[in-house]
Amino acid sequence: MSANTSHLSVGSRRRWLQTCSSGFGMLALSSMQRQATAAATVPVVNPKAKSVILCYMSGGVSHVDSFDPKPQLVKDHGKSMPVKVERTQFNNNGKIFGSPFAFKPYGESGLEISEIFPEIGSCADHLAVVRSATTNVNEHAQGNFAIHTGFPFLGHPSAGAWISYGLGAANENLPSYVVLQSGGAVPPHGGVGLFSSGYLPAQHQASILQADKPDAVPNIRPAQTLAMQRQRLDFVRQIDSQFADSAQNRQVDAAIENYETAFRMQSAVPELCDISDETAATMNLYGIDSGDQALAAYGRQALLARKLVEQGVRFIELSCITRGIGAGGAANPWDQHGDLEKGHRAMAEQVDRPIAALIKDLEARGLLDETLIVFTGEFGRTPFSQGAGGRDHNPFGFSLWLAGGGIRGGTAYGATDELGYRAVEKPCTIYDVWATVLHQLGIDHEKLTFRSGGRDFRLTDVHGNVLTEIIG
Repeated sequence: MSANTSHLSVGSRRRWLQTCSSGFGMLALSSMQRQATAAATVPVVNPKAKSVILCYMSGGVSHVDSFDPKPQLVKDHGKSMPVKVERTQFNNNGKIFGSPFAFKPYGESGLEISEIFPEIGSCADHLAVVRSATTNVNEHAQGNFAIHTGFPFLGHPSAGAWISYGLGAANENLPSYVVLQSGGAVPPHGGVGLFSSGYLPAQHQASILQADKPDAVPNIRPAQTLAMQRQRLDFVRQIDSQFADSAQNRQVDAAIENYETAFRMQSAVPELCDISDETAATMNLYGIDSGDQALAAYGRQALLARKLVEQGVRFIELSCITRGIGAGGAANPWDQHGDLEKGHRAMAEQVDRPIAALIKDLEARGLLDETLIVFTGEFGRTPFSQGAGGRDHNPFGFSLWLAGGGIRGGTAYGATDELGYRAVEKPCTIYDVWATVLHQLGIDHEKLTFRSGGRDFRLTDVHGNVLTEIIG
């Protein structure tokens, strides 16, 4: 741009560029708008990771049946709880319920993991298991919002949107925040608002890709020629840009950016979702060739997550598929209020092989060090039974784990009491987890803010401490 125009405001430069008769003016305008919408990014200092994959276990995985072994539970099975029991979601509380699953040490670290996760167990030396997570909410929708956004209600940006906002897009042909679904998976309780950009610019909200559909995104295949679409988009851009100048509304710029991304996705998404060039060994590794349809569907998500990382997508979330066991519905498939042994075994079988495959595949391709994987549900489950064979929700202590992205593998952080009821050693919150994730991405969680409604918001609200002990 010439020195004669360098003093102009962004809006004035837009108008100047719109007067240019050649197409170069519109190209420069497009670049300027992308810069303007990304101008609020914070300094990225010494990043270890470039992308995040959230394996979300909607419904609430039982920590005492997965990653937090409690021999005392087995010893005291059938006895009354020796401590006060807080109100639960259904208040149909029974006796101490020893885990029906055996635990054993895995890897050089000897990290103890349940028998229902043998494949993830084989990756134990990559895992940092946080056994002292807590949450303030005990209901699914609130819990899902709290995990995704830091707030237990609708209206705030998801972690994926914050990371997209903080880092900006690395691939202009794809959205920087993607939620994968397959096998009939649906959003957890709380709906698509869990993936919202909230008050952040709209281009940071998630795009949902149906991994096993002919069109992963509805209407992705154009009904018009590219030339005709280009003409329409240029016209819409001109009108919207004029309105944006007069209204000073950043969401209009975001809408323009979304139009352009959608235009480019027409070729990028079908190519991305085509896995026909993957080897038979890779398909087998992820379980895509399995006769278990839910396992195969989740495996396809995991494989696409790897491909999205390869393409520079910043944040990817995988979605579980219901087995319809023990109250676990489409939105909360891990919610075994009854028949926990059968339900958790079936759900673990669905995700165990694909997630382990993802870790191993990323490592083999040299991508695990720059990809941070987070495995969590919205809360844990009680050490006592609900009814005959289920467990109710437990927000007072549960487990999650992180892997890759500079995380110290083979680590167990914090602890619950001997029955797995409450976090008693190094209790932490989702704010601490997201502070740690952002730190590994090179972002100070206290500096990633956005002003809305007269105050500065952030993913970690006014909380959060980096879990330095699990960082490599």
